[in-house]
This record gives sequence, structure tokens and C-alpha cells, in this order.
Amino acid sequence: MSPDLATEITLQPIRRFDFDAAIIFSDILVIPYALGQPVRFEEGVGPILDRYPGLERLGTDSGVWKQRLSPVYQTLEQTRKALTVDKALIGFAGAPWTLAAYMLEGRGSPDQRAAKLFGYSDSQEFSRLLYRLADAVASHLVWQLEHGADAVQLFDSWAGGLPDHEFAEWVIGPTREIVAAVRDAVPDARIIGFPRAVTQSQYRLYASETGVNCIGIDTATSLSWAISQFGMNIAVQGNLDPIALIAGGEALDRAIEKILGVARGHSVIFNLGHGVLPETPVDHVARVVERVRGSA
Repeated sequence: MSPDLATEITLQPIRRFDFDAAIIFSDILVIPYALGQPVRFEEGVGPILDRYPGLERLGTDSGVWKQRLSPVYQTLEQTRKALTVDKALIGFAGAPWTLAAYMLEGRGSPDQRAAKLFGYSDSQEFSRLLYRLADAVASHLVWQLEHGADAVQLFDSWAGGLPDHEFAEWVIGPTREIVAAVRDAVPDARIIGFPRAVTQSQYRLYASETGVNCIGIDTATSLSWAISQFGMNIAVQGNLDPIALIAGGEALDRAIEKILGVARGHSVIFNLGHGVLPETPVDHVARVVERVRGSA
């Protein structure tokens, strides 16, 4: 919500490590905030959301959404102006299933119990919530593309662990709706999808049914398998273990070389299998950049 600070935080990794792309400093929970569910962050706890108010109390006015989210778009504009033309700028949003899990639980959850219970006990109302979120997410991604993002990524951090039927209903359906809506507004939009920790069959379904240009894979998923499955049609992003990045040394070097060996000759974005952890040594990140650049 503070564009000058968010811009500075977005630019710092580019200045320090000369990455190929910057990802805007924001949070997936700006969407519940835009819809009218208050969000706050507690040190040592993480995000806390007020009690889910019910679908009828969630906003439907896209003008209100855009106004509440305007600091994100200001940050994108400022960051784009500060980046050189050879650096890509990535926007992002949380996917409906993951957002619903936070909104209904009020915080992060190891098993997304509140969302699952809602979905199992009132599937029609839960579907309406997911598609309300899909509308807001699609608008947010379009506005990010219009304000300087070169590509956008859809994070479904809690997609893993769903049965196949629910995965198709709660993840694939709303995601397909988002991708189609974004492409209606921005036909050449480049969209990365990240359904974290799903099964191989679910990754295949996601890649074939959602329409994304690139699929992010988690640490436990084989990069060679993903390339063999998707590499002819869409790009793959991943999947260095963030813990290996902390460990450094031979373990990190082996992990880097394995990815580079498998990725060579394919459309692969070298990245982590999930987020950077706070205790990650700066010199380990620099080591990754040196090795990857040296292999190009």
C-alpha cells in the first residue's frame, strides 16, 4: 500500500543480483482486501483476516476494486520506469482456491479445513465464491498488464492435497475462467500458473486445461518429467529447493547443475520451487546467478 517503498523493495534484488526479471512487491491477499474483507499482518504470525463476511457482503464493483488496489498499479508504473528495457516485470495474484482458503480460515492453514468443509457442505455457494474471486483476480491481472507488467503469475499455493474431482472444480475451473478473461482484454498476455505440490496427473490437467503459457513446478516435481510432458507446448518454471539455497556448498552446486543440465535446449525459467526463505545467505543467491549466467 506504499508505492515508493514497494518499488524500492522490488528493485533491490535487481540492483544487487542483476536478475533477468523483477516481481512486484505485493501480496496475494490484496484481493480479499479489495473485496472488503479486512487483512492485517502480525509479526511472527503472518496474515490475519477478519471473519469471512459471506458472499453477499463481498464487493462486486470493479471500480471499487481498482481504487483499493491502485497502489499496486502505481508501484508497477514506477518500477517499470526504473527498470531498463531488458528487464522483465512480473505481476501476480493469488488463485481463487488459495484465496478462499485464507478467507475462510482467517489465516494460513496446514489442511485448508474451513475451505474444504465449505466446499463439501455447500458446493453451489462455494462455487459462487470461487467465481467471484476469479472475476476480481482477472481484473487485477489485466490492470497489472495495463500498468507495466510484462507477464503475470497466478499462485495457487494450497492446490496440493485436493482429490481429483475437487481439483478440477476448485482449481482448474476458476483458473480457466481467469485466463480466458485476461486474454479477452489482453490477447497476447503471458500468464504463468503455479499449482504448488499437486500430483503429476493434476499438473497435466492444469497445463492442458487452463491455457497458461508457462507452468511453475514445486521442488518435489521432476523437471525432466515436466519438460517431457509440457515442453513442446508451454514453458516450465522451477524448481531449485529453497533449503538447498540456504545450505549452499556442494549441495547447492549439484542442484544448480542438475537443473541446468535438464533445462538446456528447452524453454525453462530457472527459479526456486517456492519462495526465498528469510535466512537465505546473500552470497548463496549470488552463487546461483554466477553459475546460471556462466552456463548461458
